[in-house]
Amino acid sequence: MTILSQVLQDERTARMALSMLVEPDDAVTGRLLGELGALELFRLAEGEDAVPGLSTVDAQVWRAQFQRSDARTLEQNLVGAERADIGTLIPGDKEWPSALDDLGDRRPYVLWTRGTTSFLARPLNDLVTITGARASTSYGEHVAGQLASDLASAERIIVAGGAYGIEGAAHRAALASGGDTIAVVANGVDRPYPMGHRELLERVADLGLMVGEVPPGAVPTRHRFMARARVMAALSAATLVVEAGARSGSMTVARRAHELGRTVGAVPGPVTSATSVGPNRLIRDRIASLVADSSDLAGLANPGRTPQVELGREHDGPTASATRTL
Repeated sequence: MTILSQVLQDERTARMALSMLVEPDDAVTGRLLGELGALELFRLAEGEDAVPGLSTVDAQVWRAQFQRSDARTLEQNLVGAERADIGTLIPGDKEWPSALDDLGDRRPYVLWTRGTTSFLARPLNDLVTITGARASTSYGEHVAGQLASDLASAERIIVAGGAYGIEGAAHRAALASGGDTIAVVANGVDRPYPMGHRELLERVADLGLMVGEVPPGAVPTRHRFMARARVMAALSAATLVVEAGARSGSMTVARRAHELGRTVGAVPGPVTSATSVGPNRLIRDRIASLVADSSDLAGLANPGRTPQVELGREHDGPTASATRTL
């Protein structure tokens, strides 16, 4: 077996290499990484010693992941990543988001970044995740944009996934308000996806932050989209679902947030609308609190606090504006 560990000099490069070989959200790798550190993990992967907690067969399967690349290719990929002007964060770094530590063995091995990484060092309550349907309605995008704008004006950081529909509306509203936003991507931060949002995501990287856990050049896959949900959920104190189908990935984000003890909110919609099935179900199952206007949003953004909100005018729904003390 090629000795990959020979090209690894420290914990950072080892974690970078690990993200190039092992898919994210691997609980076995995460557990061993926490117990041994990345350098020792590679030595274990290249050896024949028993792997703690795994049977002989399972250990063989786990070790097979490290045979996907030889040392020369891995070294070239590491050099290429370092030259691409892309940053990395690992646990222990000043700007590593401690909120991700709540994921335990499923914590990212490394974060690849483009933009203002100091956003990740802000208090948990400063971040709010907004997610929802890609095939959203004009109403849903309007609501998402208004709520994102309100949050940005209150100096909250908008976290979303850069997708079409609700998430794109949230990013655009945050930028238009002069606020801060983070795009959590399921691909390399050097290749914005979807392509139709290239300009938007480049603006996010320039004015905010683009972050992911797979290396430069990586393409999105179903598994990576599913894995990203836990990162979007963990980064913020609260997650807001505006529109979502029953099987939407946004529902996965909401459920992961709920499992982590984060606050979840949902905008209700017509029972006849397919895009309202998800939010309505979250509210029905008491996973999410109903968000119908800016006062509900203030409470969502400040879990555990009683919001002080002065409504600027009479309102009938979530498009109302508000002046609030947060």
